[in-house]
Amino acid sequence: MEPILTLVELSQSIATEEALLVYFSHEQCNVCKVLKPKIEALISGYYKKIGMLYCNTINNPEIAAQHSIFVVPSIIIWFEGKETFRFSRNIGVGEFESAIKRPYQMLFNKEKL
Repeated sequence: MEPILTLVELSQSIATEEALLVYFSHEQCNVCKVLKPKIEALISGYYKKIGMLYCNTINNPEIAAQHSIFVVPSIIIWFEGKETFRFSRNIGVGEFESAIKRPYQMLFNKEKL
């Protein structure tokens, strides 16, 4: 996951990526440290067309505030520039994958539908 440093950078990524995941957390969150590699492995293994960014909410509170992030870990996924999913606090990897699978297939496997 690439770190995101400014609101402008995040806005540009949302506008240009067909699918984008932003993982919001900070270094003091132990749950975040365990969940992040699992989410990265899932996305890079099966959902390779989703871009991934990381936002440290302590270092970038303005980005977190702009996107109404009040707890960590939080994950927001945008498809075609629209916020489609938001997961916070207790995130199950199975539930997460079940939610993103269908929209991902609809967006990137259009020729097979």
